[in-house]
Amino acid sequence: MNLYTFICHEDERELCSLELRTLFGTEPCVGYMQSERSIDPSRSPFIKQRLAVMYSGGSLEEIAHQVEALELEASTFKVVYVEAEGAAAYDEQRAIERQLGARIRGKAEMRKPQRLLGVAYAEGRWLFGDCRSSEAVWLRHNAKPQHYSTALSTRVARAVANIAVPQPAGVKAIDPCCGIGTVLIEALSMGIDIIGRDINPLAVRGARANLLHYGFADTVAIGDIRELNGSYDVAIVDLPYNLCSKLSQEEQLAMLQGAHRLARRVVIIATDTIDLAIQEVGFTIVDRCVVKKGSFSRHILVCS
Repeated sequence: MNLYTFICHEDERELCSLELRTLFGTEPCVGYMQSERSIDPSRSPFIKQRLAVMYSGGSLEEIAHQVEALELEASTFKVVYVEAEGAAAYDEQRAIERQLGARIRGKAEMRKPQRLLGVAYAEGRWLFGDCRSSEAVWLRHNAKPQHYSTALSTRVARAVANIAVPQPAGVKAIDPCCGIGTVLIEALSMGIDIIGRDINPLAVRGARANLLHYGFADTVAIGDIRELNGSYDVAIVDLPYNLCSKLSQEEQLAMLQGAHRLARRVVIIATDTIDLAIQEVGFTIVDRCVVKKGSFSRHILVCS
């Protein structure tokens, strides 16, 4: 069993919930969730830590007794308190860390331990195990050489990639309106097999520059979603828009028809409610959320 803690801004709460229930198949609690599935906490822009539970008990003393049998094989260690349910006060957290650390046979190292161990309280039980923190990989992708003012943030792009491909093994994905490659970079950094296409040659050139900047292979080419062929497990479609003009209903419908032809599962990102158009091309909306940034909203729709 694994315990994950997470945090998100109020404007991204719906997106966080959608991503986590897609990754783990269950609705998260407030601030944490438990799952048999083990994923790298750096994969999600919202997960803070993963506690791989080795011991559990009804009291701290029960946990302290269990950790006496822990074999560290000469590794240095550090115990940290993982805030899940009913977080303790600061002084109490440090006292719990010292209480358990004193019962572990080995050398404690506060700065650079070889093994990070965590303790948490959730659903009436104390939990103890190996702890791993998120490295916020997506933040490294903010400094792209090419930018669009209307591009997704790296946090949203990473969450969207996870929603589209929760389990990458054997999955072929396409981003047929890839722009400067924001989603592509997040997906590729998580080992997702994905290619990008865009009708705009300047966007394709920018996407290539961004991919190469981060050491990824060039997986983009010029292409119109309305004319693309091929068969993919999933498509991620960020419908084009700008502040001066919007897609006509005919253009929007043609793009959705192209997406329907390419993949049996599609994650659509739109700035308006487009449920009727989605249903008209034969999709069923199976999950959704709204991401807000000030007065601006993006609708993220999972369709099959």
